[in-house]
Amino acid sequence: MPKPDRILMAHGSGGQLSHNLVEQVFVKHFHNPILAGLDDAAVLPPLGDNARPALTTDSYVIHPLFFPGGDIGKLAVCGTVNDLAMRGARPLYLTTGFILEEGLPLDDLERIAASMAATARAAGVQIVAGDTKVVDRGSADGLFINTAGMGLVPEGVEISGANARPGDAVIISGTIGDHGMAVMSRREGLNFSTPLQSDCAPLNGLVTTLLETSPNVHCLRDPTRGGLATALNELAARSGVGIEIKETQIPVRQAVRGLCELLGMDPLYVANEGKLVAVVAPKDTDKMLTAMRAHEYGAEAAIIGRVVSEHPGRVVLCTPLGARRVVDMLVGAQLPRIC
Repeated sequence: MPKPDRILMAHGSGGQLSHNLVEQVFVKHFHNPILAGLDDAAVLPPLGDNARPALTTDSYVIHPLFFPGGDIGKLAVCGTVNDLAMRGARPLYLTTGFILEEGLPLDDLERIAASMAATARAAGVQIVAGDTKVVDRGSADGLFINTAGMGLVPEGVEISGANARPGDAVIISGTIGDHGMAVMSRREGLNFSTPLQSDCAPLNGLVTTLLETSPNVHCLRDPTRGGLATALNELAARSGVGIEIKETQIPVRQAVRGLCELLGMDPLYVANEGKLVAVVAPKDTDKMLTAMRAHEYGAEAAIIGRVVSEHPGRVVLCTPLGARRVVDMLVGAQLPRIC
């Protein structure tokens, strides 16, 4: 595929073009040792004690603003909290910026702000600063939200996408594809006998449970844009290992699977907003799985694969018939404007 000379919608998909954009533009100009890890949040040097601050930022442009199981405000808080949690940080504070389009109903804005406040309380974080800008009608699709988050990483916690080791187990905290298909069903006006609901949720409590169970959590990722497949490819590339997963062990709701089949999509690439991938030491796999299943956001957790030394940087799927296929990152956007 020739290198594009303009921004495409696929640059926002979380797939290969997104990664190319980050590497070829932003890493090129912003490179420094802290940024180089390209994890969900940056962990900074200690500021006077053994706890290290963690910082992250994100922007939310989802369409529609309201969807089954959530809205752009809940999504913004959960997404930022979860990015901090994926480094083992305890989220503390958020900032938020609103890009408001002329004509947005004030009732919608208040509903979104109330949702953000309720989600922040549930996650145990405070929204401590913000900014508001208004743009011309037709310039922002109603509302865009930017957030930043700050938390603290406890002493001894070292979680990074570069820490996967051969023999580690790969665990998913629950069913995949729920968020993306819930948004898609609302966007397209599709109705099903079994309603689709976004899994949007703050995962910091689940991460705390994991770390209290064992310190041997090597990697965490929330498989948002690009889905499970992209998250696993990122971990394999960063750690220089291979990952093998079993299709029969990956939990997918029947309604999600059916809609994916109807639309020609693969659940492996569909966004999630309330799930995490944990790569853990083999000796702790069983107790980690038990701890996750005891938590409300990990009740359907499953071991889906393992880390191997073969085929470094690649993810391989084992099918029910015993065949094996490489699971690459998508180049384009399977479902844009999903977060």
